[in-house]
Amino acid sequence: MAAKALKVTGPRLSPVRLEDLTDDPVPDFQRGERYDGVRYSRAAADGLELSGTDFAECEFQGVSFNDTQLRGATFRDCILAELYAPVFTAARSTWRDVRLENPRLGSAELYESGWQSVRIDGGKLDFLNLRGAKLTDVLISDCIINELDLGSAAASRVTLKNCTIGTLDLTGARLKDFDLRGTDFRTISGLGSLAGVVIDDYQLSLLAPLLAAHLGVVVL
Repeated sequence: MAAKALKVTGPRLSPVRLEDLTDDPVPDFQRGERYDGVRYSRAAADGLELSGTDFAECEFQGVSFNDTQLRGATFRDCILAELYAPVFTAARSTWRDVRLENPRLGSAELYESGWQSVRIDGGKLDFLNLRGAKLTDVLISDCIINELDLGSAAASRVTLKNCTIGTLDLTGARLKDFDLRGTDFRTISGLGSLAGVVIDDYQLSLLAPLLAAHLGVVVL
């Protein structure tokens, strides 16, 4: 009898539909406020204190959030194109039904954040800190990430497609349907947390020496 093929469940992404947006050419962002149905073009919020701010059904084109305090902020039904921030601080933030297009982030502090139905297309991130985050239905494609920290994160139905990752830390992560097929990576730490990861044959050959060392297997 032939072995039953395993089924991998991919991300279930909700489309972001934005209608009847109001343009705001000179936004005056304030901490803790709610912004609903607004389009921002080339807006700069550098260095502002915006903790707890709520953005709903908003479109950002070329926004700069460098060193902006977005701790506990919420982005719902939003599109952020060409997001720029050498230092991006958004710990414990909430991202739901969000699409990011070609972001350019240096240090992205998103630990203990919550992501649901999030898509990242293209871009480059030097350090993406998702330690302790909860990720559900996430697709990251054609993206360069120098260091991705998923330590102690809970991730379900997450796919990294055609990405290049330098260092991937999965220490203590709880993963299900975490699809790495087609993504290049240089180093993975947290090999004891690989349960739930989906890889291809070529990636298995790259991981074999690391797994052998982790298990104390001597290969002669």
